[in-house]
Amino acid sequence: MTTRVIPNYALYGVQAQPSWQSSFDFEWIPQRSRPYNWKIRPHKHDAFIQILYLTHGSGEVSMDNAKVLVTAPCLLLIPAQTVHGFSFSEDVNGPVVTAAQRPLESLVSVAMPELLPLIRKPAIISLVDASRQAEALMPLFLAIEREAHLQAVGQVNAGMALLAAVCVQVARLSHVNEATPMSGSSRRTLQIEKFRALVNEDYKKHRPITAYADQLGITPGQLSRLCREVLGISSLDVINARLVHEAQRELIYTTNSIKQLADSLGFADETYFGRFFRKHTGVSPREFRAKALEAMLLPEGATPRPGA
Repeated sequence: MTTRVIPNYALYGVQAQPSWQSSFDFEWIPQRSRPYNWKIRPHKHDAFIQILYLTHGSGEVSMDNAKVLVTAPCLLLIPAQTVHGFSFSEDVNGPVVTAAQRPLESLVSVAMPELLPLIRKPAIISLVDASRQAEALMPLFLAIEREAHLQAVGQVNAGMALLAAVCVQVARLSHVNEATPMSGSSRRTLQIEKFRALVNEDYKKHRPITAYADQLGITPGQLSRLCREVLGISSLDVINARLVHEAQRELIYTTNSIKQLADSLGFADETYFGRFFRKHTGVSPREFRAKALEAMLLPEGATPRPGA
């Protein structure tokens, strides 16, 4: 039996960055799609959300096994871990913003928590009948483009704030012209969304797969097959990835000891946590912390010392 592997990128064709990094990127659609003959194969961004604003052209969009024909003007909302691909017409154009999902959610949860469900679910929003309401979009995208190339203090914070403003406009437009969920009618995708939500709530409890499967009303085997079909990884991988993600962020952004971190993540002891972390990252928690902090302090374009 052949297992399908879904490529994981920060940007299509570019190796994924560590999921603990907070960043955003701006491009125009032709920059990424023209070199690939306007076809972007199915892939996912483990920790990044993308918002595309098609101002010209058309294409076929696939997300989590659903396919939809789109025509400009429209918005495409692609949350982190959504398997997606495109086949664009050669006249396609419009801006694309890629940003770290969790920092954006943290910002939105404070400023406008009702936006959270919107940015966690893939959707297409047609703007054909909402031209007046869409007028505020392009100035925001252009402001994000300026921040992306500014290289100034507070660049990421300003960019994420502008992206949050884009999300507000998306919410307004979704009320004007109801968004088309890419997979809202897919029972499999709905089950995956619920599983992710359950994992996000309880990953520190180290619950067995059977407990999650029972809550979803399916068997553990069905849950793992579902995850492999939609996400390209097993159900256990989903849980472990969430634990590793949180561990990496804690190692970078807190001064907690390894023992404190292990306790907070529900591990029986520091040694067990260390073995788990090394298995999934290839380095010990202390090595990861040291290398990541050094990389964050390096000047742009520099590389860590050999052996660091």
